Amino acid sequence: MRKSKFIFYLLLVPVLLWLISLIVLPHIQLFISSFVIENDSGDKVFSFANYLTFFSDEIYWRTFINTALYAIFITFLAFVVTFPVAFYITKIASKKYSGFMTLLLLIPIWIGELVTIYGWMILLGDHGVVNNFLIYIGLIDTPIKLLYTDFSMSVGLLYMSMLFMIIPVMSTLESLDNSLIEAASDLGASKWTIFTKIIIPYAMPGITSGAIIVFMLVIGDYVAPNLLGGKSSLWFTEQIYNNFLATFNWNVGAAFGFLLLFLSSVIVWVALKLSGQKLERVGS
Repeated sequence: MRKSKFIFYLLLVPVLLWLISLIVLPHIQLFISSFVIENDSGDKVFSFANYLTFFSDEIYWRTFINTALYAIFITFLAFVVTFPVAFYITKIASKKYSGFMTLLLLIPIWIGELVTIYGWMILLGDHGVVNNFLIYIGLIDTPIKLLYTDFSMSVGLLYMSMLFMIIPVMSTLESLDNSLIEAASDLGASKWTIFTKIIIPYAMPGITSGAIIVFMLVIGDYVAPNLLGGKSSLWFTEQIYNNFLATFNWNVGAAFGFLLLFLSSVIVWVALKLSGQKLERVGS
């Protein structure tokens, strides 16, 4: 008994040291620095000015609203695209092939976001695969602008986030008893009624869990908006990046980072209230 406790604490200590030293303490330091400004005499004083900068400058709060709206839209698209796939793998495909299909879904994680984004840049470029194919089949005569647009940014974000929607949904649908669907069909229920009254309500915890993960990942992403988005596709994380590494205003950057965390959490809370879901049921 004592030996097992000793092994447990021996394994726990490195994890706690890693969490505290690399995550907790840096975030505490950033949180404190987000309230610090320099006055006219050069002294550092405590103030809410860094946070008020977000509300006083239109470019900042408008950028956040734009980012939040795009994140909500991409989250919805991720659900629309992945739900049929999740339902097919869990309820229609045979067990012989469902495992292989699930394995294929994990490939994007193995490749990594940066490599995947560059792959989309090759596909959507003016002389990329998509434009060359459209010219070859005669649909267009000259390349169309696909890269560095809101479209390419949305495609990249959607592709990178779909997996985090489909896995929770599949996990929930796997426990759905097929006899419920069969009974509803035998009683004369239409496919739409079965889908909206049985399948969706049952899968709602998984859908909500996936939606939260996708929304938080998309709204906090930096690589895809920066590499795939156009000049008008300014993402709020780029504002944070600019304050940290372009203007070296770490205090404002820290304030914006915590505002992003707070405001995105508020959006998730409001969405849970409007949908009637409870956080403790999400993913269960």
